[in-house]
Amino acid sequence: MHETWLSDLPLQAGCSEGIAWCRTDGVLYGVLELDEADFPGTPGRSALQAASAEAYRRLFRLLDTQNMPHLWRVWNYLADINLETGGLERYRQFNIGRQDAFLACRRGATGNVPAACAIGLAGGPLSIAFMAGTTPAVPVENPRQVSAYNYPADYGPRSPTFSRAVLAYPAGQELLFVSGTASIVGHQTVHPGDVVAQCRESMANIAAVVAEANRYCRSPAFGLAALGYRVYVRHANDFARVRDTLQPLIGGAEVIYVQADICRDDLLLEIEAFASHALEN
Repeated sequence: MHETWLSDLPLQAGCSEGIAWCRTDGVLYGVLELDEADFPGTPGRSALQAASAEAYRRLFRLLDTQNMPHLWRVWNYLADINLETGGLERYRQFNIGRQDAFLACRRGATGNVPAACAIGLAGGPLSIAFMAGTTPAVPVENPRQVSAYNYPADYGPRSPTFSRAVLAYPAGQELLFVSGTASIVGHQTVHPGDVVAQCRESMANIAAVVAEANRYCRSPAFGLAALGYRVYVRHANDFARVRDTLQPLIGGAEVIYVQADICRDDLLLEIEAFASHALEN
């Protein structure tokens, strides 16, 4: 399985500091993989933290070089996301490195930050894919949730650096990127151990953030049945229950299911979504 982004505009492609990228006049897409073994940890700084910071520094250098200053969407994949090493969960180590780079590159760590997800793999390198553009995205938050970048210190030394969703504007289009969304109300996990209830709560959050996006959108309102979904399910045995719970909530929308770990060990699934509308003018 693979994902393909298509454009009818002229394309340029290249490789910069290990980032394979392709761009049009207004949009840039890139992918970077870093092996943590190339970043030996030091006291107080893990290999993952160092690799994450370096990945985002390279990403921001590329955006500056290509004059694509606005980061719209990021997909982060890392091995053993819930494993604790050196007294700190690896997802929290990643959050420190990511925010270090945002601050070092003079990017704000709150407010106008990209949509994103952070998903756990069984193994392999730190892998980051991203989309950026020449125009700023409009960040969207969820009134049912505390913004991730304002999480209390209970969730680690640094808060996650992402918006709940963004609206982005390549030529003639309005894109809605909904970040990885889980069974969190306020800042707390709800329905631990109940995958069906977590699925419903996740969709309630997506419905809330889509409604919020529709307050800002420049095209006809986005609807749940017209989004494309990717659902990350922690346990393969939960797949059928998740599918059967989700289907009545989204109608005939396109869904891809993937087995993966989620950023909190008490979360059983995470859902992200995407849609594209043409702009009339």
